[in-house]
Amino acid sequence: METRQSQVLAGLLGVCVGDALGVPVEFTTREERLRSPVTTMQGYGTYNQPPGTWSDDSSLTFCLAESLCQGFSLDAIAESFCRWHDQDYWTPHGIVFDIGMTTAAALRRLRWDHVSPLDSGGRDERSNGNGSLMRILPMAFYYKFLEFPDLIQRVHQVSSITHAHLRSQMACGIYISIAIRLLEGDDPATAYFKGIKRIQKLYNQPPYTSELDNFARVFNGEIAQLPMEAIQSGSYVVHTLEAALWCFSTSTSYSQSVLKAVNLGSDTDTTAAVTGGLAGLYYGVEAIPQDWLDQIARKDDIVDLAKRLAVSFKKSKHLEE
Repeated sequence: METRQSQVLAGLLGVCVGDALGVPVEFTTREERLRSPVTTMQGYGTYNQPPGTWSDDSSLTFCLAESLCQGFSLDAIAESFCRWHDQDYWTPHGIVFDIGMTTAAALRRLRWDHVSPLDSGGRDERSNGNGSLMRILPMAFYYKFLEFPDLIQRVHQVSSITHAHLRSQMACGIYISIAIRLLEGDDPATAYFKGIKRIQKLYNQPPYTSELDNFARVFNGEIAQLPMEAIQSGSYVVHTLEAALWCFSTSTSYSQSVLKAVNLGSDTDTTAAVTGGLAGLYYGVEAIPQDWLDQIARKDDIVDLAKRLAVSFKKSKHLEE
């Protein structure tokens, strides 16, 4: 149980610390970051928030994780997301200061139109921001309790609450497949190779085949060989996935991974959160600089959440629909 709890905590804090590093410089350009790179936790900047403040990326990750403590229920997960938006639940300082347009539209459909979570997410091609990828990591912790195709189906459903286009679902599936290999103890290169190989068996069939070209650079297994100039770091889900895999695959520590992500510029918090989830799983909590951890808002609550989620996976209810 201690091992599982430490993995859960490493994943959650990995996301959160990366997110908090990126918040003060979100929307800044790569040129700005190259001239003045982020090297440690700082504050204020884009949202005028104190150091250690995390954004919607972490808030929705924590909402998902807490919902999973009671078993898997799409309705409960969707309700948790709405509670964050409407009641400032799982925010660092009691206020929502950042939300993506696709996520906001989906939550309006849930709250105002009373649609089901399977029908709330955007399905058009323009609804392929990174808003579901940034919060999907807690689903990886199901890997010992569900058959892989069943787990990926649930990953797709959780994405679809806000981002229902196949491309967003598949980005989440690829990410979780790689995260599972890290949980199994693989090194980054092996986790990447085995993760994409395993998920390709699911995606090399309709309806997913229509989207495979969009993931060509991920599936060719050579992300790490690309120069930084070939990596984009905006909010498009494929670019975020590529950037996170590049940062993680070309680094040798947690801090190097997430700082590299932040210093790509643009959607700094989400790129670093998605990168940080993988880096946290691989390098562990002990690899996250202590002075960064000490500044994280509500750190004790996050530690408690990780403990509750780890304990909850012993319960048979997780295998229920």
